[in-house]
Amino acid sequence: MLNRYPLWKYLLILVIVGLGFLYAAPNLYAPDPAVQISGTSSTSVVTERTLKKITRALAAKNIEYFDETLNDKTALIRLRSKDQQNSAKTAIKDALGDDYIVALNLASTTPSWMASAGAQPMKLGLDLSGGVHFLMEVDTASVISTRMKSFVSELKSQLREAGARYKSVEIDKDLVLVAHFETEAARTKASGLLRSQFQQLQKVGEEESAGVFSLRAAMTEQAVDELEDYAVGQNLGTLRNRVNELGVSEPIVQRQGSNRIVVELPGVQDTSEAKRIIGKTANLEFRLEARDGSPLRERFDYRNSEQQLRTGGAFLERAVVIKGDRVAGAQSSFDENGLPQVNINLDSKGGTQMHRATRGENIGRRLGVLFIEYKTRTRNSRGEVLEKPIQLIERKIISLATIQSALGVQFRITGLDDPAEASELALLLRSGALAAPMHFVQESTIGPSLGADNIRLGVKSVQLGLLLVLVFMLFYYRVFGFAANVALAVNLVLLIAFMSLLGATLTLPGIAGIVLTVGMAVDANVLIFSRIKEELANGLPTQSAIDSGFNRAFTTILDANITTFIVAIILYAVGTGPVQGFAVTLAIGILTSMFTAIVGTRAMINLIYGGRTVNKLWI
Repeated sequence: MLNRYPLWKYLLILVIVGLGFLYAAPNLYAPDPAVQISGTSSTSVVTERTLKKITRALAAKNIEYFDETLNDKTALIRLRSKDQQNSAKTAIKDALGDDYIVALNLASTTPSWMASAGAQPMKLGLDLSGGVHFLMEVDTASVISTRMKSFVSELKSQLREAGARYKSVEIDKDLVLVAHFETEAARTKASGLLRSQFQQLQKVGEEESAGVFSLRAAMTEQAVDELEDYAVGQNLGTLRNRVNELGVSEPIVQRQGSNRIVVELPGVQDTSEAKRIIGKTANLEFRLEARDGSPLRERFDYRNSEQQLRTGGAFLERAVVIKGDRVAGAQSSFDENGLPQVNINLDSKGGTQMHRATRGENIGRRLGVLFIEYKTRTRNSRGEVLEKPIQLIERKIISLATIQSALGVQFRITGLDDPAEASELALLLRSGALAAPMHFVQESTIGPSLGADNIRLGVKSVQLGLLLVLVFMLFYYRVFGFAANVALAVNLVLLIAFMSLLGATLTLPGIAGIVLTVGMAVDANVLIFSRIKEELANGLPTQSAIDSGFNRAFTTILDANITTFIVAIILYAVGTGPVQGFAVTLAIGILTSMFTAIVGTRAMINLIYGGRTVNKLWI
């Protein structure tokens, strides 16, 4: 029988529409402005005592809040308005100091039963709801210092091979290499080595005093520029990887000036975690344990406090086997005893260096894994605010294990405190090593960049366009127009539901994509209804005209939508920011409109006209 769907198809449509309403509903619940507090490391915990200290600080500043929540290792304070966020953050930061991260946040108000089903509100771009803005500065001077120290080591080795005896080779406070020799001939050899082997260095002076011949060399201006550019570029790529690990949709991570990086996270929920991961400047060094009496050794404490109390630290060689930049992959897991560990994969060069250092006579020695963390202090030991933040470097041992056999590109790190620490360390290694330390210069929330008036106009354009389309369809196509209007409303619900479910970000250009989707969805129905009118004019019975109209218009609709969908994919692939926002809504809107305009509309027409004798169609 023409124009009749089986029961299962009606039930399937109802299920899809019901799920659409479920996953679109969280967008009706606006988030609360909030401040989130967490420890400076994954092992830090915010306690009830800390929470009381926070609430007292807010009360002292007359900042209103209506809820405080202690969840796992973080605290969340919900505020009355966004205007209070910065004031609350400052008050809490003053009360807690540098041992805690205080971050601006938006706390979800989605009912728990919806959240348990995976329903979350759609993310809004910076131009609609704002987000978090970080401005970070790269400490390029530390990269130059590190490179100069490596030149010192290389020059000493070259001088020994050339038989040029030296008294000392060191770096002064101006990052200039200074070498002292007992004879002028030795200094002349050193000058030749600088010219032939160290193209990045240039001689800046020679001196003679009390029988000591000195040579001074500094990095060329071009070498400094290249090194600084490399450091900022490496950090930029690493930050992008870390943001991707956080799962933030359409983030902005871009360079600003010579040594600063801007990070903008639209619609981010857990800003505390984002700041902790993004701002974490950490790296690894693998060093052999020093032999007894070795002059080239350094003492380090353990990161694990219990192990530190038990052993009092350990001595490692100053020479580094490999650094964290040789890590190609890292995954956290558990060992046979259920303890957390990190499985490491090195690149080919790192694997070769590791194998060379752990073979032969070094089997049976212990290999230490040194965790290097850069921290920023804004207060002194008395709690007073410093005029300029101080960068501290903390080096602690996280693992010191006996080498059973020569290591290669794969091995594991043990001795971690808990799974959270293992997961965080794996993330930092996996996303790449930072070439230089960074610190936060500025953090703020971004308001709607286009202004509240433009946002209201954008929403009003959707409402006005939808209203005009509904009136036109109802007036011109009558009953069929009513079915198309219902399908169009369902289409918008499904579009919002898909964007929420997929974690897509809605921007103002995305709203333009929704307006275009409304027109395209109606266009499909117009093609179908026009075809039905033609079949009726050609003398076909009403049921045959309906069936022929839907079937014969399908090919035209499919061709038009496929070509538009391909354009949306290309826009998303080559575009950035607002262009991608437009492409996302357009692509999703094409899929939902195909379903509602063809399947949904026909289901309603079948319910109204199918299976019975109809002499005249209201179309």
